[in-house]
Amino acid sequence: MPVVAVAASLAAVALLVALVWWQPRSIVAVVLALLCVLFVMIAGVSVTEGRHRREEARARGGDEPAQWPGQPVARLSDVDADTLEALDSRDLRAMRERRQGASGFSDR
Repeated sequence: MPVVAVAASLAAVALLVALVWWQPRSIVAVVLALLCVLFVMIAGVSVTEGRHRREEARARGGDEPAQWPGQPVARLSDVDADTLEALDSRDLRAMRERRQGASGFSDR
């Protein structure tokens, strides 16, 4: 959402510059001022939402980067031969159980 915040901030600054330079003395000044406030509010809410998402991701995963939707999950079949040789059979069993999930059924 940083793109929304930047776009809203730029729009607010443009409206403010237009309001100061043009100095309209009618309802147009009120409309420009209200639009400026609206864009500032949109920028603030976008920044706050981005911070909130970042804090949630850190709370869920510790110091790890957040998992984005659609990102592939490492499966037992994705492990290379050298890693398999280094792993203990208990580790392999634990990986297999984690992959099966809470239902106990394999996805094969």
